[in-house]
Amino acid sequence: MLDWKNRAGDLRGNAEDSMDGVRSYFGGGWVGKTLGTLLGLYLLGAMLVGWYWSQEPELFPVQQRAQAAAEQAQRKLVSGYTTVETLKQVSETLLNKPGGYLSNDVAPPGLWLDNMPSWEYGVLVQVRDLSRALRKDFARSQSQSTEDPDLAKAEPRFNFDNKSWALPASESEYAEGIKSLDRYLANLSNPSQQRTQFYARADNLNNWLGDVATRLGSLSQRLSASVGRVRLNTDAEPNQPVPEGQIVPVREEEVKTPWLQIDNVFYEARGQAWALSHILRAIEVDFADVLAKKNATVSVRQIIRELEAAQETLWSPMVLNGSGYGVLANHSLVMANYISRANAAIIDLRTLLSQG
Repeated sequence: MLDWKNRAGDLRGNAEDSMDGVRSYFGGGWVGKTLGTLLGLYLLGAMLVGWYWSQEPELFPVQQRAQAAAEQAQRKLVSGYTTVETLKQVSETLLNKPGGYLSNDVAPPGLWLDNMPSWEYGVLVQVRDLSRALRKDFARSQSQSTEDPDLAKAEPRFNFDNKSWALPASESEYAEGIKSLDRYLANLSNPSQQRTQFYARADNLNNWLGDVATRLGSLSQRLSASVGRVRLNTDAEPNQPVPEGQIVPVREEEVKTPWLQIDNVFYEARGQAWALSHILRAIEVDFADVLAKKNATVSVRQIIRELEAAQETLWSPMVLNGSGYGVLANHSLVMANYISRANAAIIDLRTLLSQG
């Protein structure tokens, strides 16, 4: 009897030792370390992929790309072809750059990125403005003319929600807009399609430049507000007479970009400058005669120079927001400088174009 009890006790002890080993094997030991290692490798991989996806596309030669595209499609390089083809190339960059289109991503690492989606939105703003100008001005001889059907389809496609993930996805809508632009180019280069035209006139160009100046002016103000500033404001409406004996009420308000939005505004400005520099190079080709007649070619080149200077490499790992005369740099103010100078040159260009 005693021997049986001893055997039972030994078996029970061995079983408990085995269970302790199993718990150690699957609990605090091998499994925990493995999961931690896998998680660390995933985060490291996601960080590297996110860094690669966040690289901004390089500038590309506009005229050479347009000529190569026309030769590949066996089309004639007519007036307006370079501008529309450049709009196509800029739009395709949004979809085909490393990582593709990131603004509507719902999974890591795209979900964790915000600089590149801001850059994409900046490019998209200029794509939308030019597609509207094509439909409204460049492809119509006068205000009472019929709009081009392909451009009428392209504009709403590019104005689709930039963060739609599905049903439909933003990428599919923008791809349809690119196809509509390509159909317009096919008709434009076809001599038998007399209804499809591109009118390179000073008034058409001036109208689009007005939209560009508005965009850059707003960007300049938002970038400058990174450090915050006090602005005087009045409650009186413009041109409203002030009763005699009364003083116009003046109040102060602080205008400042929220801290978490500073880098988003910065990269949106870089995106707009990137797209606009390419479009203006195409404008310089298609509107060469108009610019030469108005003595405005140098003005366009100066604008392009300022916009391309805004694309210089950012060596800091983050967008710094030092005070105006502080120790640290303020990248938003540097960007605002380039944007403001480009905007001033556009205002001068519009003056030249409006002169007889």
